Amino acid sequence: MKKVVIFIVALFALAGIQAQNAIKNVRVETYYVSDAQDATDTTGGGLSLGSKTYRIYIQMEAGCQLMKVYGDANHALKIMSTAPFFNNTDRGKTFAKDINKSNYANNTAALDTWLTLGQTTKTSANTYFGVLKSKDTDGSFVGGTNNDGGSTTLANGLLTNNDIQAGVPLTQADGMMLMTTLPSNWSDFGFTDMASGADSTIFGSVKEGNAFISNNAYLQNSGVVGVASNDNTVLVAQLTTTGDITFELNVEIKELDGTISKYVASGPIAADENQSPYLKYPPDCGCMDAAFMEYSNMYVCSVPDSCKTRIVLGCTDPLSCNYNPDANVNVPALCCYPGNCADRDISLVCPELGQEFRGKIKLFPNPANEQITVETSLIDNVETKFVVYNSFGKIEIERNLGLVTGDISQEISIANLIPGIYLVRMFTDNSVTSNRFIKN
Repeated sequence: MKKVVIFIVALFALAGIQAQNAIKNVRVETYYVSDAQDATDTTGGGLSLGSKTYRIYIQMEAGCQLMKVYGDANHALKIMSTAPFFNNTDRGKTFAKDINKSNYANNTAALDTWLTLGQTTKTSANTYFGVLKSKDTDGSFVGGTNNDGGSTTLANGLLTNNDIQAGVPLTQADGMMLMTTLPSNWSDFGFTDMASGADSTIFGSVKEGNAFISNNAYLQNSGVVGVASNDNTVLVAQLTTTGDITFELNVEIKELDGTISKYVASGPIAADENQSPYLKYPPDCGCMDAAFMEYSNMYVCSVPDSCKTRIVLGCTDPLSCNYNPDANVNVPALCCYPGNCADRDISLVCPELGQEFRGKIKLFPNPANEQITVETSLIDNVETKFVVYNSFGKIEIERNLGLVTGDISQEISIANLIPGIYLVRMFTDNSVTSNRFIKN
């Protein structure tokens, strides 16, 4: 019995608990929504009215460090939109770490599309890292009076829109704060031309595009953590577009014990890789209740009424004495047979074996040694036969009774049968009725 309990507990544990994952969440923040004033600038290349700037953050377990964003042969790095991405032609960069703080004051440079691992800008003395605007506590050096007004030198500056979709206005919080613990050993591949340094991807202004898909690209450093000690959230991208964005990210994270783990958005999954449902956007949504058949640990959000079929554990072998027709998940360890009932008392698991059958066929004695008696009652005068099957479904005994009616009592010799569970079926012109017995 102990084995059965352990098996069931393990089954629920596997179904209901997602594997431990250094990634707690991926957050997409609407950083800014461009308005008609922003669209007046031509110095930065022209920003479309209604463009949205998104920032993508990876939230990790405390103490973990983000080291790399990449695409490899089995896991493409994908960043896409239904419309082209905006890249500032005046001060834009492929990687935010290369932007000088003073450039954020120029035209629409603060809305450039880029990649990063935490770092957003630098001066000769200070380095700033990305933080959700709602957690930014040191004000803003972006937008409004901090902005040069663009090509038309608007008196009140650009980036002043207070659209509710973007939450805290850029003039109040710019989503950048100082960091003193800085990563080192930055390197990248697959974004810029190694000879010229030109970037023709969606992160550069050489060519307009709405998709970056690469199986051979990366941005990495020695490892970075979030600005806030109690919220290990690291910025990895800023994207500006009028379209709807989608992405699949793959990352390397240094765990608390110092090991470096790979987390990917989709398969195939190698032995040294972990799949995280958070790395895909929009995320897959569905049933998140492990008590239902529709559950998946790859869902990160619930869909109403998606949980339809409650899991029923049981023995689905019709030849076992405790067959459960309502079960939809077979647990072989629950199945009970003579001589093999998982250390349980078969008379308690299957008490009906020692009682009269409650259906149309009565078998006795049960269990039996030499013979059994089959009793039933038929109203109509119908062709009738009895068939005895073994546990493998093979016919052992077959007896045709011809046309019969009324009460029937048949003795069947079972002396030559080996011990086990047998199924007796009565076939008539219009019905099939079954019962089981045990041969000792």
